[in-house]
Amino acid sequence: MADEVGHLPRGPARILKATVWSMQGLRAAWLHESSFRLEVYLFVLLAPLALWLGDSGVERALMIGSMLLVLGVELLNSAVEAVIERYGPEHHELAGRAKDMGSAAVFVMMMNVLLCWGLILAPRWT
Repeated sequence: MADEVGHLPRGPARILKATVWSMQGLRAAWLHESSFRLEVYLFVLLAPLALWLGDSGVERALMIGSMLLVLGVELLNSAVEAVIERYGPEHHELAGRAKDMGSAAVFVMMMNVLLCWGLILAPRWT
């Protein structure tokens, strides 16, 4: 967000303000988005498992990073949905398409999690 004259503050104040805005966004997602809460719960359960099952730092990073991508895309999807809802509850084809594409993006990232975990773990059981 910009300050009164349209410019972001410089230096440490800029980082602090950006951090505050980010925490507000995470809080809003936690409070208002059940899908985000579910994905956080899954992350909390699976991240320690990834640390345990990953044989190298790269494997652990891929397993955990793929889950973080789901959270990030879910945040973007929720932002798109919030903007669309801001303009009214009536159905519009483009609004519906945007919501569907946001949902599809989350789905693709979930498939990425399955792919990463599967490619890393499956060879150990064959």
